[in-house]
Amino acid sequence: MAEQAGTRAPRIILRPAEGVVSGEVERELSFFERAWDNGAVRKVVIILALAALWEAYGRYTANPLLFPTLSDTLEALMENIRSGVLPARAWASLKVLLTGYAAGIVMAGLLTIAAINTRLGSDFLETMTAMLSPLPAIALLPLALLWFGLGNGSLVFILVHSVLWPVALNTHSGFRAVSNTLRMVGRNYGLRGFAFIRKILIPAAFPSILAGLKIGWAFAWRTLVAAELVFGVSSGQGGLGWFIFENRNLLEIPSVFAGLLTVILIGLVVENLIFRTIERKTVLRWGLQQ
Repeated sequence: MAEQAGTRAPRIILRPAEGVVSGEVERELSFFERAWDNGAVRKVVIILALAALWEAYGRYTANPLLFPTLSDTLEALMENIRSGVLPARAWASLKVLLTGYAAGIVMAGLLTIAAINTRLGSDFLETMTAMLSPLPAIALLPLALLWFGLGNGSLVFILVHSVLWPVALNTHSGFRAVSNTLRMVGRNYGLRGFAFIRKILIPAAFPSILAGLKIGWAFAWRTLVAAELVFGVSSGQGGLGWFIFENRNLLEIPSVFAGLLTVILIGLVVENLIFRTIERKTVLRWGLQQ
């Protein structure tokens, strides 16, 4: 009809873009492109950029009492490591942290099991989480000192409070989000009780569980350091928090930053070596996350 009317359809000519070889479907990535595709490389680049900014800002202020340079901080870090003070303080903090973290996880697991099996348990967990989760753990330190005295028991008590509620809340939410299809599959195979939880609910809800464990670790770590700033003054001993407080009183600001850097480095190691390894071997391998 268009030809009979004396008109022609417009001709569209596709030409390859400039610099692109016609017929090229794929090409080999360069070394830098392959390296940048690695998440660990990108994280290292970010850390190096932050380190450069730290060093530049420290040199710009030129006041080590306010903001020491990264080189001064690293020098103080190595001195305290060689003297054995910093490793001893870090290990003292980690021992208390692991004790409170493990106790909080066990209690969160018991509360979650009760919550998914009984209505009363679910109501109890939701009520206690709403009441106590917004309460800062450090606010309980004066009561902990009255109840448990000057010892690690007080620190473990507030660490349990920091870990218990985020782990329990995330685990319970993950269990409730498990689809009815998976639940029916488990029941069709005759799974009941703990076997049903272990083989159906935990694998399906593991992304939420792992997120709760990460949040609980972060809360516990920062709560411990903050508590040691107070508790160390009371007992005359402590971990990294007491190390930071002690050097601040002595105006050893590079050592203060060395203590803070140690806290950061431990957090990076736990996140990228422990939690990331667990995530890679579980939720990523199972296809539960991208």
